[in-house]
Amino acid sequence: MSASTVVTLFFVLLGVLTTYAHIEMKRVVGDNATLPCHHQFSVGDDTTLDIEWLFLKPTNKQRVVITYFAGRVFNPNDNRVAFAGEYLKGDASLLISDLSLTDSGEYSCKAKTGAQYHWSTINLIVLVKPSKPRCWMEGKLLEGSDVKMICKSADGSDPIHYKWERVLDKGKYAGKLPPLALIDLKNPESVTLKNLTKDSTGVYKCTASNDVGVGSCTVEVKMHYIRGIGVVAGAVVGVSFGVVLIILIIWLVFRKKEMKKYEEETQNEIREDADAPKAKLAKPNSLSSSRSGSSRSGTSSTQSMVHNMGLQGQHACDPAVAAVERS
Repeated sequence: MSASTVVTLFFVLLGVLTTYAHIEMKRVVGDNATLPCHHQFSVGDDTTLDIEWLFLKPTNKQRVVITYFAGRVFNPNDNRVAFAGEYLKGDASLLISDLSLTDSGEYSCKAKTGAQYHWSTINLIVLVKPSKPRCWMEGKLLEGSDVKMICKSADGSDPIHYKWERVLDKGKYAGKLPPLALIDLKNPESVTLKNLTKDSTGVYKCTASNDVGVGSCTVEVKMHYIRGIGVVAGAVVGVSFGVVLIILIIWLVFRKKEMKKYEEETQNEIREDADAPKAKLAKPNSLSSSRSGSSRSGTSSTQSMVHNMGLQGQHACDPAVAAVERS
């Protein structure tokens, strides 16, 4: 039993408590919060009016937040707190600016004048909005396989609730998950799409929410089809055959070029061998013997001519010989 409950019961037993209220409020870090406290004491009683706000930390240690007593306001601890309204006219609400997580706790407001009391408690819960979650997939996007979709917010006050939906009609509205989608009840941020088919493809949206905010992300599921092992094997064989054929064609082209080059070089060598005798000179010995033979032939020919001419001259000069020859 809390201290405020004990005090409330005490005043109820005494019969002097006029009003009592208990409120729970949830606010976001960084926002402002106004904790309500309204009394119905008349303005003329302001000289005896006593207003006190207390903060009960989780350690059950009370701390004075702000008070009004003897015509003065006392704010001993934090400049972020102040009276939100005209506290002398009945609005003793408390304003807390720029909330932090340490502001969470139970606050009590006590307004008193004479023997009359107004008592209220407010349980303030300061929360953090879920950060924008991150969506990703685990598994292969193949026909017939399983894929797990995961969504997670890095920051945010617990409990954070996760909800997966399928985005339909280009994002205009969300629909239900496929029949074979399995939600992990212990970890609702993950969903498994079983036995992928064409109907499983599309955009999926995850929403992370708590009591003070929401965030969302999307993931797109695309599928790659496998038509069978025979088709894949045939494709592999076809590609391999094509590669071998290309290599063979390239080898034949280079081989043909090498053969053509070899034939051209062979023809050039044959031509050079055929033209060589015309360009060769006679050997010196052959030339000298030829010249010697020619010289001897010419000499003997000349000697023969001289001898014949000498004989003819002798015959012409010898009358007896001429007569004998004539006879």
